[in-house]
Amino acid sequence: MERDLGWDGSYNARDLGGLPTADGRAVRWGAVVRSEEPRLFTESGWRSLREHGVRTIVDLRNDDERGGTRAGDGIDVVHAPLDPVGDDFWTHYAETGLHATPLYYRDLLDRRPDLVVTAVRAVAGARPGGVLVHCASGRDRTGLLVLVLLSLAGVPGTAIADDYELSRERLRPLWTRLGRPDDEPKILDLHSRHGTTPRKAFLDVYASLDAEALLRDGGVDDAEITAVRHRLVA
Repeated sequence: MERDLGWDGSYNARDLGGLPTADGRAVRWGAVVRSEEPRLFTESGWRSLREHGVRTIVDLRNDDERGGTRAGDGIDVVHAPLDPVGDDFWTHYAETGLHATPLYYRDLLDRRPDLVVTAVRAVAGARPGGVLVHCASGRDRTGLLVLVLLSLAGVPGTAIADDYELSRERLRPLWTRLGRPDDEPKILDLHSRHGTTPRKAFLDVYASLDAEALLRDGGVDDAEITAVRHRLVA
């Protein structure tokens, strides 16, 4: 099976299926899909989403980003914003541009784990069928949630980082379509000034992350952790 889904109107939709776990298993196909915001999907793209088995969408965007998306009948949409808009933490990261990089992941996990817990619970509580998780571009907020989910499932950090870097590669045509400049040079410069690279910064977060402890400290119970693991890994 192909991880790249090629849904019409999408640039960054892919199935997490097939990613290896440390104990020799693999992530289930069709269990969790990641993408950019689906408002640019065509009717054909939405039809492909349904045919792929997606029955729940977990939307990580802020309230002011959410206009124009219509999931239609038969698909649940759960809003679980990951940006703590309005507090000093968010102001700092938004103004510096670091919010669009893995350089803010660890601080968010430490200071606002409740946001991550809410998003993970949305996946744990999803009804049978696939789950699509997305933010705006499908890179960093989605990348953070996918990092926690795949870590919980036992996927090695290098495989999760490889998946993250695919989003960085695939966004250029999306920026062109939206008339936005490519932000990759700025992101590379920000990481360079912090003495790192996007991949190394991502792997540093993975190395410091105990996903199960983070979730349990946030009130996630045994049944929810089991539900996430069973959804992801056969």
